Amino acid sequence: MTDTLTSPLTEVDVAPLTPWATVVWNDPVNLMSYVTYVFMTYFGYPRDKSERLMMTVHQQGRAIVSQGDRETMELDAAAMQGYGLWATLEQV
Repeated sequence: MTDTLTSPLTEVDVAPLTPWATVVWNDPVNLMSYVTYVFMTYFGYPRDKSERLMMTVHQQGRAIVSQGDRETMELDAAAMQGYGLWATLEQV
């Protein structure tokens, strides 16, 4: 007689990493040219992308400027705040 061992749990459900986003909010303080400069300087975005993001912030009140894991988005939000921008992170 052959005994076989069976495991009641053979598969493990693993949730994928949930992406996070850094959001920059419109404010009445910073100039549009400065916001563009910050995006170019910190993220290394080209001028046209930086200007598009800045206009989204200006016209829609907010823009997602980066996405990734939570720790990186916390760093990005803190950096934006360090530049004087209003920034938060949110789960996408």
